[in-house]
Amino acid sequence: MNRKYIEFRKQSDFSGILTDTFGFIRNEFKTLMKMVLNIAGPAILVYLLSLAVYNYVAGDIFNITSVGDPSFNSGSIVIALLAFFVYAVAGIATYILIGGTVLYYLKSYIENKGVTDYAEIKQNTYRAIGSFFGLGILKGITLFFATMLCVLPVFYAMVPMAVVFSLYVFEPKNTTIDAYSKSFSLVNVDFWTAWGSYIVLFIIYYIIIVVFALPSSMYAMISTGIFSGEVDPANIDTFSRDPIVIILSVIQAFVQVLLNIILVVGGAAIYFHLHEKTNFTGTFERISEIGKIEE
Repeated sequence: MNRKYIEFRKQSDFSGILTDTFGFIRNEFKTLMKMVLNIAGPAILVYLLSLAVYNYVAGDIFNITSVGDPSFNSGSIVIALLAFFVYAVAGIATYILIGGTVLYYLKSYIENKGVTDYAEIKQNTYRAIGSFFGLGILKGITLFFATMLCVLPVFYAMVPMAVVFSLYVFEPKNTTIDAYSKSFSLVNVDFWTAWGSYIVLFIIYYIIIVVFALPSSMYAMISTGIFSGEVDPANIDTFSRDPIVIILSVIQAFVQVLLNIILVVGGAAIYFHLHEKTNFTGTFERISEIGKIEE
C-alpha cells in the first residue's frame, strides 16, 4: 500500500506544522526506524551499554556504608569515569547520527517525492558527522549563554537552534557557520508561528519522556522505602545496582533518544515554512510541474 506523500515545501500555519510532523512520523515510521537503527544502531548500543555499566559501578562510589572502610574499592571510580566518558561520547554520536539520518531521510523523501535511498542517506549522514558536531557545539554554547542571561533569551534562542541543522542539510551551499548565522535571520520571517510550534512539540516530547520515566520513579520510591516512610540507607546504597533499575533506565534512555526524532522532524517542518515564506521555492516548482503535465 502506497503511503501518503506529505509536502513539506510549503507555507504552513501552526496546526499545519504539527500535522505534517506527526503525519510524516506516522506514515514513515517503519522505514524511518529501520534506517535509524541501521545507521545509528551501533552508537545507540554502545550508549545504552555504557549507561548500564555506569549505573552499576556508580553504586560503589556513592556507597554511604563504605565510606572510611579500608576495603573500599577505589578501582570503581576509574571504571565509572571510563564508563561515563564512553557514555558521553556515544551519546553525542547517537544524537548526531539520529539527527543526520532523519534529516537526510527527509531530504531524500522530498527530492524523490516519497521514495528514499538508503545508501545515499547513510553516505550523507556519515559525511556530515563533523559538521553536525560543530553545529552541536555552537548550539550548546548558544543555549548555555542564553540560559545564563535569563529565561527570555532561551525562549528566543531555541527557535533558531531548532532549524540550524535543517539549514545545513537542505541548503548544501551553507557551511557550518553559514547555517548558524542564517538561522537567526530566518526565524524572524515568522517568529511566533515557529516559536509556538516548537514549544508545543517540545512539551509533547517532554510529556512522553515523563510518562516513560514513571515506572522507574515508582520503582525507586518503593525500593528505597519512600512510600512507607521508612528509608533504608542500605537500599539506597544498592539501588543503582538493582538489575530492574538498570533495565528501566536503559529503556528510558532508548525511548528518549528515539523521541528526539519528533523535534528533528518538527524543526525541519518549521524550516520549510520559513524558507517557503521567504523564497517560494516549492510553490514555483509545483507551478512548473503543472505546466509539464499540461504539455
